Amino acid sequence: MKYLIGIDEAGRGPLAGPVSVGAVLVPVDFDWALVEGVRDSKKLSEKKREEIFERTRELVQSSPLRFAVSTSSAAYIDTYGIVPAIKRALAEALSKFEIGPTNCRVLLDGSLKAPEEYLHQETIIRGDDTEPAISLASIMAKVTRDRLMKRLSPKYPAYDFHVHKGYGTAAHLSVIARYGLSEVHRSTFCSRLHVGSKSV
Repeated sequence: MKYLIGIDEAGRGPLAGPVSVGAVLVPVDFDWALVEGVRDSKKLSEKKREEIFERTRELVQSSPLRFAVSTSSAAYIDTYGIVPAIKRALAEALSKFEIGPTNCRVLLDGSLKAPEEYLHQETIIRGDDTEPAISLASIMAKVTRDRLMKRLSPKYPAYDFHVHKGYGTAAHLSVIARYGLSEVHRSTFCSRLHVGSKSV
């Protein structure tokens, strides 16, 4: 086995924006000291996540480490559901490596599964806290998604996506109650809120 791939997702629960899946590929003997401070993205500050994200991008230039992040949109989530949306993004992220599925061991967080042709795969509960490859994948997925929500924010200024990244905070719920849903909201996630749908 030549390669190890770690996979995790970010944005399963928000009311707006895409879900993202991160995948990190390294040789099985990769020196994790090169990426200091890697752990579950939820346990790191935004500043620390950004630092590790940039460090990882640098390592792509100077080491055998590679990463890929794919997303499924709010519209896709509304049409097919969150689990198929994650499955689609996961398969797309893996395909970017262009590596034969028998050449790698795939470690996935939580309830995630790789396509069945990846014979050497293992799903690990809380793997984002115990496996560096999964932890780094969670950071890459989270930072990519957060940056996307920040880029969306000026287009939908009433919603402050740059602040809450689409999660159901009190401030976000208050704005939804006032203005309804934008076109990047997941209407299926917001159905219990009993709000209208309109763009602001």
